[in-house]
Amino acid sequence: MAESEEREVLTYELFGTAVRDLAHQVAESGYEPDIVLAIARGGLGLAMGLGYALDVKNLSAVNVEFYTAVEQRLDVPIMLPPTPDAIDLSGLKVLITDDVADTGKTLEIVRAYCADHVAEARTAVIYEKPWTVVNPEYVWRRTDRWINFPWSTEPPVVNRTAVVDA
Repeated sequence: MAESEEREVLTYELFGTAVRDLAHQVAESGYEPDIVLAIARGGLGLAMGLGYALDVKNLSAVNVEFYTAVEQRLDVPIMLPPTPDAIDLSGLKVLITDDVADTGKTLEIVRAYCADHVAEARTAVIYEKPWTVVNPEYVWRRTDRWINFPWSTEPPVVNRTAVVDA
């Protein structure tokens, strides 16, 4: 079986389509977020795209570590500093973005962080897996396959031998 048949493959072009489709879902639902809160790193691109598509200029990010390598996870996700102050989110309608709801535990911890402070929180993802514990309100595609994202299928572009001037 070819790799593309074993895996869900997202291209940059399809990513653009996903952003617009998700923006239409949000708009058609009548939800008007005051802020788009990205789960870094996977939700950053989606947050930026939805921010533009929905004309929301207030964007923020929260860092959550869960995956440590391909198919390797921590037992529970951990929010890493800096996190947005809960007071900054107080009374706002928040749209939380991530690239995929796999286990859903990352979305769960961020939604719980927001729960007592915001007027309403909804979630948007590019992909949703059938076993997720959180079912996002806005989903572009559902799949049970491993996903190749265009930003993470190539090795990092770094020059580890470069000398930094003091």
